[in-house]
Order: sequence, then C-alpha cells, then structure tokens
Amino acid sequence: MQNNIFSGLFVGQNLVTIKEVDSTNNHLKTLLSNSKPLPEGTVIMAESQYAGRGQQQNKWHSEPGKNLTFSILLTPSFLPVLQQFDLTRAVSLGVIEALKPLLGDKLKIKWPNDIYYDDNKLGGILIETHLQGDRIKDAIIGIGLNINQQHFDAGAGNAISVKQILQKDYDLRALLLEICGYIEGYYLKLKAGKFLFVRNAYLNRLYWLNETRDFRSNGETFKGTITGVKDEGLLMVENTNFGNREFSLKQIEFLNK
Repeated sequence: MQNNIFSGLFVGQNLVTIKEVDSTNNHLKTLLSNSKPLPEGTVIMAESQYAGRGQQQNKWHSEPGKNLTFSILLTPSFLPVLQQFDLTRAVSLGVIEALKPLLGDKLKIKWPNDIYYDDNKLGGILIETHLQGDRIKDAIIGIGLNINQQHFDAGAGNAISVKQILQKDYDLRALLLEICGYIEGYYLKLKAGKFLFVRNAYLNRLYWLNETRDFRSNGETFKGTITGVKDEGLLMVENTNFGNREFSLKQIEFLNK
C-alpha cells in the first residue's frame, strides 16, 4: 500500500494505491466503517480489481495494470436526497472534461453515467450514497476507465480503450490527477449552488440527445428521441405513439449494439 500527494484542493490529496482488491468501492466502504474518519476526497486506486461492478450489478472487465479503477469519497451534505443525480452529473462531466484534450468531441455521457466514445463504452461510474435524513451523508464514487488495454473478452461487449483509439500508452497516475481535478471543479460548482450550469453542461454532452434511435422498454422495441433529463435524473424520451415519457434506469434499454 502506498500513499501519494496530489496537487488538488482535496480530491486525491489522500491517495491510497493497492495492488489487488475485489472492488475499490468495497475497500473504501470498509475503511469508512472504521473508527478513524477519512478526509473528504480520499481516493483508492487499484492496479487490479477482480470484482468490479457497474450499474445493475454488471461486471467490469479490466486487465491488471492497464486501466484506471478507483474510488473517491465525497461528503456532499449540502445536497438534498432529491438532488443526488446532480452528483452523477458533476462526476460524469469531470471525467469527460479530463479526457477531452485527448479524445475530443466524440466523448459523450450515455445516460445515466457511462462514458462513451462514438458508440463504444470507454468507462463507467457507480455511485453509492449513504443518507442522513433528507441529506447525503457521504458518497462513494467508483470509476472504471479503459486506458491501455488492447484486447477485451467477448463478454465486454462494445468496450474500447484510449490506446485502441490513439495507439499509444498513457500514464495512469497523470490521468488520475487530471480526472480528480476536474471532478473537484464540478463538485465545487454544485457546492456553490450552480446547479443549472452543471445540468446544462451534462445535457450538452448527452449521448443520442435529439437523435431518433432504437430503445426497448417492457420487452417492446420502439424508436424514440431523447429530449432531456429531469432534475431528479429520469430520462425523457419522445415517441410518436406515446408522446414524451420519463424512464428510470431499469425501465429502458439503449439498442446501440
């Protein structure tokens, strides 16, 4: 185990790197349950994560030492429970903005928080929150990004890596530093009450926004157009038959592959 100091205000100042762990989110939860308090912005980074999870219990496939698998502890007690999707927005935007100098405008956020390059998945985010009354006590933010991996198992679906796109290796710690800095920046915008700014920026980066595409809901396939995202995070999709409907994560599937 190794600690390093980063140059941000707080995200990444307490950085712990681990050789191997089941999941960085689980490790951070274990540390959080200990009596000694952890500073906000603590980052756990693993070289190998053998039980990484995505949304809806999906497995995260990652070759040891090739990708970024890490978790961040935040304590957004200023955020009401009903606004916790704003944290999803801020984190997704932080990742996108950090990678934009490398990958440009083909980077998109697939609702709610997958990181896409064209029609391929570059990474994902899993946020686990603990509530205290009507506020968020703390949030454990797990992030997995394909960086230097060149080959993926068939089970990885439409996965892609930065190396596959640009044909060169990248320094994982340097990228982690950039991502931490941008996430911190968007998080501080939330803390300053700039919710509209963050929501608009998220919408501007949304995959398939205002495009007519194929979806599935309740076993039925239909063509629809993403028109926006509600403040609380529901996806708004318009269809000539049912008009404008709102969907939660488990209610709709993107048929992009």
